[in-house]
This record gives sequence, C-alpha cells and structure tokens, in this order.
Amino acid sequence: MKKVLLLVNHDIVVYNFRLEIIERLLHDGYQVFVSSPYGERIEDLKALGCAYIETKVSRHGLNPLEDYQLLTFYRKLIGRIQPDAVLGYTIKPNIYGGIACNRTATPFIANITGLGTAVENSGFIQALTLTLYRFAFRHVQRVFFQNDASRKLFADQNIAPGKHGMLPGSGVNLQRFGLLPYPDDGNGVEFSFISRIMKEKGIDQYIEAAQFIKRKYPDTTFNVCGFCEEVYEERLKRLTDEGVLQYYGLVRDVKEVLAHTHCTVHPTYYPEGISNVLLESCACGRPIITTDRSGCREVIDDGVNGYLCRQQDSQSLIEQLEKFLALSQAERRAMGLNGRAKVEKEFDRQIVVERYMEEIEKAERRETV
Repeated sequence: MKKVLLLVNHDIVVYNFRLEIIERLLHDGYQVFVSSPYGERIEDLKALGCAYIETKVSRHGLNPLEDYQLLTFYRKLIGRIQPDAVLGYTIKPNIYGGIACNRTATPFIANITGLGTAVENSGFIQALTLTLYRFAFRHVQRVFFQNDASRKLFADQNIAPGKHGMLPGSGVNLQRFGLLPYPDDGNGVEFSFISRIMKEKGIDQYIEAAQFIKRKYPDTTFNVCGFCEEVYEERLKRLTDEGVLQYYGLVRDVKEVLAHTHCTVHPTYYPEGISNVLLESCACGRPIITTDRSGCREVIDDGVNGYLCRQQDSQSLIEQLEKFLALSQAERRAMGLNGRAKVEKEFDRQIVVERYMEEIEKAERRETV
C-alpha cells in the first residue's frame, strides 16, 4: 500500500487545515500516518482511518537536546514506515523532518505556513534557523509558500533554489464554510476577533479600539474568541464584566460566531502565511478589517470586501471601524458577498489538494522537480 507521513506540531491545525488532503489520500488508497502531539482531534483523525504516532514537539522551545531527540525520533519513524512521501508543516517538523528525509533519501514536501517572529526579525535566532532550513532542504522535493514575502526571503537566502512553489494559503473549504445569512443590525453591529489571543495577533489594538468605539457607539459589540495566553486572561474577563467586550474563549465551530458577526477584525502583525480566519470569514460572507501586511493583504481588496489598517496602530484601526459603521446594511452585505466571490475564485482548498497530489505522485515516481 502507498504510504504518506504527515509531520505536524498540533492536532487541531492538521484537522482544520489539512483534512481535505488526508481525505483525498485515504480515498485514493494511501495509508496515512500522522505524527503529532496528542490532542482532541486525534481521535477524529483515527476514525477517518489515519494511523497515529504520538510525538513530542516543543513548538517554541530552544532546548538543543529536545530538538536532537525529535530529529532522532523522525529518523527512526521514517525508517520504520518507509513512506513514499513525507509532508512537513511548521518550523520544527520542516527542519528536522527534512534532515531525517535527507538521510533516508525519502521525498520530502515542505509547507512554509509562516515565518514566525524568530525568523522575520533579524538576529542570532533568525540566522540559525535559516542555516538549519538551508541544510534541511538540500534535497527537498518541493517547498510550498503561502505568501511572496516568505518565498522572497528563502530565495534571497539561497534556500532550496528551483524547488519553490506557491499555494493560496491553506485554502478554505467552500462547502464546510458556506455562505451564511448576513445578520440584521437591529441590535447594533458586532465585530469579532477570532484568533489565538496573543500580543502579535493585535489583541491590544483591538481592545483599545473597542474601548473607544463602545463609548462613541454604545450599541456595538466586540467579541473575542480563541485560545488565550495566560497574560491576557484576567484582562479579558475584567473587560467582559465591564461590558467592553464579550470573551468566549476557544470556540470549536467558528461558524457559530460568524453567524452573528457583521465584520471580522484581524489586526495581526504576526508573520503568518495566509490568515485562515480571514479566508473562513470571507467564505461565510463576512467583511474583514485587517492589517496591511503580507499574509493579510492577499485576502482583501481594500474598500471592496473590507478595509486595511496600519499594523500596531490603534488609531488606524479605529478609523476603519468607523468607516465600516458608516456603511448601510446593504453595503455591508455587499462587501461580504464580494469576499465570498474572491475566495471562490482564488482560495478554494481544492487548489491546494491538487497541488499536493501532483507532488505526491511525482514522489512515487521518484521524479526530480
């Protein structure tokens, strides 16, 4: 049986954003192995027919011993499974999975889902990480990028020359995220922040804007949803008690929030590939307000399906929120429909699935790309 191994660092991410690739592989008769830390979505993946290998991945740790142990684990795993292709996602699975594949001459297909702050900001960690990427990708079959800024950095650093490919982010499942009825505004306008709650995702700017807008437009609502870093927990609870915002915590089905959202606000300055929350919001017919930076601007036509603001600039965000509030209900709905049309044309996840299947089939034939 043909075998494909996925190396990932989080179960929810692989289930939410790689599910269609897994389903296609299983449908086409592949045995699919998933190497990941254990989490709530692992049982769902096993129920689909995946073989699961529990793997310890310290996503943000800088312990050389832990990283060496991960590399050793990947080498043994690949040697035991002998997959026809290995798919890598995020920094550590890409680097140590790539090195392990070099040793075994196993076709490796990497996806640069985002650079991360350590790689985007110059310094020792950036230099070390890029050196490791260069070494890991010496024999890589394909390196997929989700935005041109990431691709340009690798090109400038001479990492995997001639092996670069572009994807429309992770794409969005247009059936799973179908067009939702646009909510009326009888009870005011609702804005939603749907993201990991951390500084680099722009939560401070969102809070500052919410405090200003709520004073000026009392009938507005500001929702916050997502996994919360400990430093923000008490602050969000306090702001909820004060009526500034509504904090929902981690939401399993984001569509439940989007159903009553008039506009998704994503003031991130984190170096990501293509923002999935923006793709999902547009697919559901929701206008978006986000920062003018790589990973976000690709999803928005300013003034057509939303507005761009300057990153780390609360006043700029406030200006765009007020611009949105000045629109009529019909104009807001039209913005949402424009967003749906854009993702249908440019970001259908089936585009990503087909690109992967092409590379996996090349790997089976051991063709040189």
